[in-house]
Amino acid sequence: MTTRERIVSEADRLFYERGYEHTSFADIADAVGISRGNFYYHFKSKDEILDAVIGDRMTSTSEMLQAWEALSSTPAERIKSFILIVITNRAQIIRHGCPVGTLCSELAKIGHPAQPQSNQLFTLFRTWLGQQFTLLGHEAEADSFAMHVLAFSQGVALLAHAFQDKRFVEREAERMCAWLDGIADEAIAKTE
Repeated sequence: MTTRERIVSEADRLFYERGYEHTSFADIADAVGISRGNFYYHFKSKDEILDAVIGDRMTSTSEMLQAWEALSSTPAERIKSFILIVITNRAQIIRHGCPVGTLCSELAKIGHPAQPQSNQLFTLFRTWLGQQFTLLGHEAEADSFAMHVLAFSQGVALLAHAFQDKRFVEREAERMCAWLDGIADEAIAKTE
């Protein structure tokens, strides 16, 4: 990793764990192990770092969605991959909440100009999920179903963080997968 990439990676982690407002240049420089002078060579402001973090998250999210498409043969399997991410990331979610949701919420609260940019992460998920529901045979309800799955993931992340309950995350993911199986079966029945 280059120094710039390490700065972005550590800033991303600290913004997630502590929040954007509660993370300073010094915190990031210390985490990377560089002097402030070297730090300012790469980034002139915390907002520049935030832009890089959001850009990095967009790239990694796009790559994750592409990997799910490559690994799964059906849209239902791909949607399940999204649903089950709350299980995969359960420990971090219980400790810090959802990385996308917490950043979007914090930037909205402080009226930060990068808030619409951070919301693009949700838009990416919404669009991708909508495409999967369309492929599943639910074109008319695709966006509504996509928003339902997004609301599920954010609700689970918020309540798991609030109550520190691992079993809750598993139970809710099981329920959402059962719902998905039901609408997948509906789509198959329509075509028969």
